Amino acid sequence: MPTSYDIPQVLDRREGPHGEIVLRRHGELLQIIANGCFLMDTSDGRSERRLMDAALDALGERTEPSVLIGGLGVGFSLAHAAADPRWGRITVVERERAVIDWHRAGPLSTLSARALADPRTYIVETDLVAFVNETCDTFDALCLDIDNGPGWTVTEGNDGLYSAAGLASCTRVLRPGGVLAVWSAQPSPEFEGTLRNAGFRQVRTEEIPVARGVPDVVHVAVRPG
Repeated sequence: MPTSYDIPQVLDRREGPHGEIVLRRHGELLQIIANGCFLMDTSDGRSERRLMDAALDALGERTEPSVLIGGLGVGFSLAHAAADPRWGRITVVERERAVIDWHRAGPLSTLSARALADPRTYIVETDLVAFVNETCDTFDALCLDIDNGPGWTVTEGNDGLYSAAGLASCTRVLRPGGVLAVWSAQPSPEFEGTLRNAGFRQVRTEEIPVARGVPDVVHVAVRPG
């Protein structure tokens, strides 16, 4: 594990569609930084894995359900989904070309190479907000991990995704009885209320303990049908 005197090593720095994005190594960890803000690292991944499992659990006995994952990140969610034979098609939407490159031919490939080679996996390079508004595809589950939470978005353009209008777009890409699962760095009772007001059922929040600080959470909700 890194110590307080370790100096992070920048492995790649690029200007993306939403500003600067950096991949750096800090001790044994790989970290993604966007516009100077720490996003995620490879230290754990238990809450990202729980994001996928919570969605699958809520689907019950549905056979080979398809899942749309919002955000590739360091690859924990994708790798965990691809390791589970119960999932059908796995579509990942990622807007940063740099992140895709780091997985396909860079340091993050150690986490995701097997998942990317899985024939169920499809990577779509686009903005998730635009995708849920424009796609004709539908999915059994939508797992969102593109922000630090509904109240702590990476860019202002993501704010609307967690509003009533944004949740209507999420509903549009979900099949009847489909599951929406949203990762967050902290609980949000307000977002739970927005989910219920948007017509979602079985709304609940799971806490996932972390090494330091408040637990990560996964918000889970089911589309009626």
